[in-house]
Amino acid sequence: MPVLVASDLDRTLIYSSAALALTMPDARAPRLLCVEVHESRPLSYMTETAAALLTELGDTALFVPTTTRTRKQYQRINLPGPPPTYAICANGGHILVDGVSDPSWQARVTARLAEECAPLDEIRAHLMATADPAWVRKHRVAEDLFAYLVVERELLPEEWVKELAVWAENRGWTVSLQGRKIYAVPKPLTKSAALHELSRRTGADLTLAAGDSLLDADLLLAADKGWRPGHGELADAQWTAPGVSALPERGVLAGERILREFLRQCRAPR
Repeated sequence: MPVLVASDLDRTLIYSSAALALTMPDARAPRLLCVEVHESRPLSYMTETAAALLTELGDTALFVPTTTRTRKQYQRINLPGPPPTYAICANGGHILVDGVSDPSWQARVTARLAEECAPLDEIRAHLMATADPAWVRKHRVAEDLFAYLVVERELLPEEWVKELAVWAENRGWTVSLQGRKIYAVPKPLTKSAALHELSRRTGADLTLAAGDSLLDADLLLAADKGWRPGHGELADAQWTAPGVSALPERGVLAGERILREFLRQCRAPR
C-alpha cells in the first residue's frame, strides 16, 4: 500500500523571495533553486537540498502537490523529481490526473457548492462594495469557485477582515488572510475532501500532510500525521492538533525540515 503525501506548496515547500527568511549571514545562506518563473521573472524557490529531498520523496511515496492555486498558476511551477500523477488545485476544487482535471470530481464539487453555499456572485459583489480601493490592489476570481483580494497589508483594517469573516460565515463561506491575499472560500471547498478521495482511489494506508495557513488546517487534521512550519497563519494562531507537529523552522529552511519529516515517516516501520 502506498504512502500518500499531500503538501501545500507556497510558504510550505516553495517560497517567494520575500518569504525566504534568510536570517543567517550571507556567506552561510543556502543555495537556492528557482522552481517557478512568471512573466519571464523568477518567482518561487526552494533550497537545493530540499530539491534533492523532494526528488527522493517522489521515488518513495505518492507525492500530491496540494494548493489553493488555480490550475494555471500551479502548472507554471516546475518541481524537481518525477512528475506527480495527482495534484489538488483550487483548494480541492480540482483533482488533476496526469495534469488534467478529473470531470467526475469537478461535477461533485460544483453540485455540493450550489446546494450548501451562497453563490459566488453574492460574495464577489460584497467584496467589491465594502473593500476600500485605497488598500485593494486587485480583485480576483479563481476557477469560478472562490474569490480573493490582493491588498496593501499595512493599510488593511483588521476590523474589516473580522467583519467579513462573520458575514461570510453566515453564508457558508470562510475567510483567510495569507500574506497580501484575502481569500473568501466556500466551506465545502476543502483540500481534505480531495485528500480523502485520492486516499480512497489509491488505497493508501498512510497519509501525511503539511501546510502553513488556515486553509491547510483541515488537510492536516485529515492526514494520519501532519506538520506545520514556524511561520504562517497557523503558527501565528499557535494552532495545534493531535497528530500535527509544530516545527520551529521558519522560511525556506522549514521546507527542508518538512521534507525530511516526510521521508523519515515513509521509512518508519508500519
